[in-house]
Order: sequence, then C-alpha cells, then structure tokens
Amino acid sequence: MPARPLIGLTTSHISDAAPRSHSGLARQYAAAVEAVGGLPVLLPNLPELAADYAAQMDAVLLSGGVDVHPRHFGQQPRRGLGEVDEMRDAFETALYRAARSLGKPVLGICRGIQMINVLEGGTLHQHLPDVPGAWADHAQRVHADTLGHEVTFTPGSRLAQTHGERAALNSSHHQAIDTVAPTLTVAALAPDGIIEAVEGDGVIGVQWHPEVLFQAHPHALGTFTAFMRLLD
Repeated sequence: MPARPLIGLTTSHISDAAPRSHSGLARQYAAAVEAVGGLPVLLPNLPELAADYAAQMDAVLLSGGVDVHPRHFGQQPRRGLGEVDEMRDAFETALYRAARSLGKPVLGICRGIQMINVLEGGTLHQHLPDVPGAWADHAQRVHADTLGHEVTFTPGSRLAQTHGERAALNSSHHQAIDTVAPTLTVAALAPDGIIEAVEGDGVIGVQWHPEVLFQAHPHALGTFTAFMRLLD
C-alpha cells in the first residue's frame, strides 16, 4: 500500500495558556485531511524549524485563527482589528516561503487564505463591518457546521471542478481579501462581492471552513479534494 502524503497543519496558540505556551488545532482539520487520503501532522509554531517541516511534508495547510498583523501588508492597526499572534505570523511566513520554494502545495483556510494573499503581496480588509457594500453574513452567529451564504465559483477554477458553479457554505470571519496578490486569481465570490477563494500555482485559499461542514454536508469536502489534486 502506498504511503499516505504527509500534510502539515499549522496550529493556534491557546489564548488562556500563559504565555502562549500551548498550541493546538480543532480535530476536524485532521479528520478532513484523513478523509481525502492524507496523513495529518500538527506543526507547532517554531519558526526556526519551519524549513525542516516544509522539507519533510508533502503539502501544508494553513489553518484558521486570529488576525494577521496589518504591518505585514503595510497598514497600521485600525479599530475592529482582533487578536494577533506575532509568533504564529513569523512561523507561517517561514513555513509558507519554504514550502513554496520546494514546490509543495499549500491550502489556506480562513486566516490561511488571508496569510497566503498577504505573503504573495496582497492586502486585507481589517474589519468587514466597516467595508461599504459588505452586507452578507460573513460572521454567522449560527453554529459553524450550519450552511450559511452561497458562494459562486469562477468557471475553470480548481474549486469549480469539485464544487460546481455555486455552493452554500459556512462563514466565520470579520476580515477578508482586499487587493488580490498579483500571483493569485479569484476563484469564488460571496453574494456581496467579497472574495471567498483564490488560487495560484500550487496554492488554494478559501474563506469558509470546510473541515467543520464536511461530515454533515459532504459537498464541502470538495475543498480538500481540490487541494489533494495539487499533489498529483
């Protein structure tokens, strides 16, 4: 039996552990990776080991979490910015750059899509409620495993191949892509025009949380299927 590809999953610091001494990740991420044939490996936020992790993994998943510090995209913090984590920013920056330099595929989920866009030279909306025209329920108050607003996929995109023309997904974010990085293309939009997914060479980023949805709503696993096809 061929070995399952190793998928490195980034982790969050547990906010009530002092001082950021514990890290972890919701097990749904690992379950989703396993469901599409990968072997999930949790990666602690150790920037000095990022290159070694990237070399040993077959692909990397940048998971959801706190806000990206706006200094990484040339802005000052504004009202509405949430919690940031400078150590995690540093680790994911080093991990992403190392993985991409080696040609390893990367999937970004929620914070992950934002980190990818920033590292590729794009910018973010720091707080969607302050963005004119952003009317969709991006921070849905219902449970995260409940379908939220619909997204429309760009024809010909990798995500369109696994999700179809449109799909109802979930939404749990207050930030989003503003200026798209020059190396990326828009792969999905929310009804109000907010960018919900991007794709690039060996890269997919999505704003929804498919790992929370897929067991109750199997169509959400299409996000992970598209990611695993990057390893072919």
